[in-house]
Amino acid sequence: MDNVRNSEMLRAMLSLQDAINQKINIHWRQAQNPWYRAMWSECAELIDHIGWKWWKKKAPDLGQVKLEIIDIWHFGLSATLEQHESVDSAALALSAKIGGPASTKPLPPNELIELVERFASKVLETKKFDIDGFAELMNGVGLTLIELFENYVQKNVLNKFRQDYGYAEGTYIKIWDGREDNEWLVDLASKIDAKNPLYADLLYDSLSETYKKLK
Repeated sequence: MDNVRNSEMLRAMLSLQDAINQKINIHWRQAQNPWYRAMWSECAELIDHIGWKWWKKKAPDLGQVKLEIIDIWHFGLSATLEQHESVDSAALALSAKIGGPASTKPLPPNELIELVERFASKVLETKKFDIDGFAELMNGVGLTLIELFENYVQKNVLNKFRQDYGYAEGTYIKIWDGREDNEWLVDLASKIDAKNPLYADLLYDSLSETYKKLK
């Protein structure tokens, strides 16, 4: 049953990524976007949140580390989709590596940084998404597939919502009743069951209803 659920979550995320890519460029599959470049760039931001600078003290911010890994996932999904003809075949390729049990104890900072650097090196060397390396990153910070799914869908839905309501044209209002839209996103998402197959649609509708009421 877990394998079925994992496959459903992967297909849902791949479908959402395909949709947002088409919104940006209907011919995105032919555009040859350098997904690998976006991934290794995110890795630099990731290790900043772990803390690598020996000249100043910084405790790892695990929450931000996970969010950076989820940002990498957006580009990994796109790269995987580009290499497969359908969402189903892309999901099959990912399901063999993504979705196993995650560690309950994050790796020490130095080990985690080395893991990120190995992932970035492989991405740069191959100019492809390193699925194995990404799975290791997830495990290294204790990021489960359900947590990846929930956070990915939330960010994807907010990005789509902003575009639909005039973000590119400059007419979108980011502050609703004194709070940023991403704060409302977290509150509204907490009231919706992430296991619901219509999770993304329900979250989008909830954002839309709240925005129209408060903007």
